[in-house]
Amino acid sequence: MSGTLLYEQSIPEEVQDGAPLVVLLHGRGSDRFDLAGLAPHIAPGAVVITPQAPHSGVPWGYGPGWAWYRFLGRNRPDPESFEASQDALGAFLSEIRGTLPVRTGPLVLGGFSQGGVMSMAYALRNPGTVPLVMNFSGFLAEHPSVRPTPESVAGTRFWWGHGTMDPQIPFNLAIEGRGLLQSAGAELETRDYPIGHSISPDEARDAHAWIQAEVARLG
Repeated sequence: MSGTLLYEQSIPEEVQDGAPLVVLLHGRGSDRFDLAGLAPHIAPGAVVITPQAPHSGVPWGYGPGWAWYRFLGRNRPDPESFEASQDALGAFLSEIRGTLPVRTGPLVLGGFSQGGVMSMAYALRNPGTVPLVMNFSGFLAEHPSVRPTPESVAGTRFWWGHGTMDPQIPFNLAIEGRGLLQSAGAELETRDYPIGHSISPDEARDAHAWIQAEVARLG
C-alpha cells in the first residue's frame, strides 16, 4: 500500500534507472490485479504499477470489485467520489517513486474505462505533471475541473484507443472527447478498433509502439 491505495507492481529483473514508470488504473468493478497482465505486452522493460480504486463497488451495484467513482450516466462522474479518488491518486503518484528499487524515468499514466477517465482527468487537473497519458475506452469527464485548454494540455501527450462497437462507453463519446482535446491543441494520437468494451491484442501492440516512441522522444 502507498498512501490509501493498495497496488501490485511488475519490475523486470534487469531494470535500470531511467526505466519508464507506467501506472495503469483498472475499470469499474475490477481490482488492482486486472491490468497487471498488460505489463509485458505494452511496457516490457518498464516499472508497471497497478493501484486499486478506493471505493467499494458493492453499494453502487458494480459487483464485488472496486470503483474510482459512482457513474451518473453518459460522461458524468459523481463529484464527491470522483474528487476523493483524484486526491487519492495524486497522493499515490507523489509517494510511489520513493518505494521503488530504481530511480524511474518518464511517467505514463493510463487505464481502462474508469481508469482512462481518471488518467485524462488527472493530467488536465494537474498541467505539466504527466508527460504521457493513455486512455483505453474511457471518456472525457464532464466535470468543472476537467477542462481541456491550451494551458491544461501543455506538456502532455495523449493516446486514446476505443472500440467502435463499445456498448458501455459509446464511440460517440470518444469522438466528442477527442474533439475537445484537439480543439485545445492537445498532442493526441487516436486508434479505433472493431471491438466492444475491451482491449484487443492489436490495441495492446499499438499502445506498446506509442510508449516506445514517446519515451524515446523524451530521451
